[in-house]
Amino acid sequence: MSLRILKAAAAALALSVLAPAFAAGPAAAQSFDRPVRIVVPFAPGGTSDILARLIAPKLSEAVGQPVVVENKPGAAGNIGADTVAKARPDGHTLLLMDIGSLAIAPSLFPDLSYNVEADLAPVGMVMFGPYVLAVNPAVPAKNVAELVAYAKVNPGKLAVANSGVGALNHITAVALARDLGIEWKNVPYKGGAAASRAVVSGESTVIINGATATLPFVTNGQLVGIAVTGEERLAALPNVETFKEAKLPLGDAGTWQGLLTTGKTPPEVVAKLNAELNKILAMPDIKEKIAEQGGSVRPGSPADVKTWLATNIKSWGDIVRAADIKTN
Repeated sequence: MSLRILKAAAAALALSVLAPAFAAGPAAAQSFDRPVRIVVPFAPGGTSDILARLIAPKLSEAVGQPVVVENKPGAAGNIGADTVAKARPDGHTLLLMDIGSLAIAPSLFPDLSYNVEADLAPVGMVMFGPYVLAVNPAVPAKNVAELVAYAKVNPGKLAVANSGVGALNHITAVALARDLGIEWKNVPYKGGAAASRAVVSGESTVIINGATATLPFVTNGQLVGIAVTGEERLAALPNVETFKEAKLPLGDAGTWQGLLTTGKTPPEVVAKLNAELNKILAMPDIKEKIAEQGGSVRPGSPADVKTWLATNIKSWGDIVRAADIKTN
């Protein structure tokens, strides 16, 4: 009799130990109980859109829910960012964009409808992509020296396409013209893909844009690469010099793509998303696809993105104020 009692007690003890583990599985799964959406605040085809569509199916497998990509272009990314900032804070609404635009927004838009640091919760950095400075083949310039010389002889003739007023590539073009002592027109489009197509067609003539979205047009001859930002030349464009080699300012500018969610989302949900994002970025096929397009993955923590934003809100704000850049 005592043996049966001991066995029963042992079984009960085993169940009591395993019960939290069994409970944790469903509870963790239930933290995502409906479709997740990734808001891309630019038109389809740009760097952010490409990355979102790479990540979405992998994230769907991880959270056990459909993950859909929703493009909400306009106002240099602020329409889409505002949508996420005002969503339910439960991790089901995500924002994937060049967070350089978020760093510029507070100084460029005094009446911003959301607070970048309070209303958006960083999940993690996704990738860094250098900028490619490129021109339509009709522009008589094959390198930086020729482009600057042409711009000085033809003030205002070159039209630089950008992703929208206030986008990081817009501010970069304004600051670059100021530092080089040249004059060119800045023409906003709804995203980097539309800007690239405009330069390919000849509607505009110059672009400074992320390598992910711009590189294909350069490698197939539809655009002429002039220079790239970043520490080294791109493997796909070995003959195109870096900004540093060409003695251009702003050589560290580029597209820093990050994933964020709504502010006040529970820390455990943010941590879950960060863990899954970093797993996705470690996948060989994802790393390879990003590298093929001139970028490199940047796994890390939410705190890394928070620090990056705080630092760049100040540094880019200084550039905006010094150049007296306005949105109208």
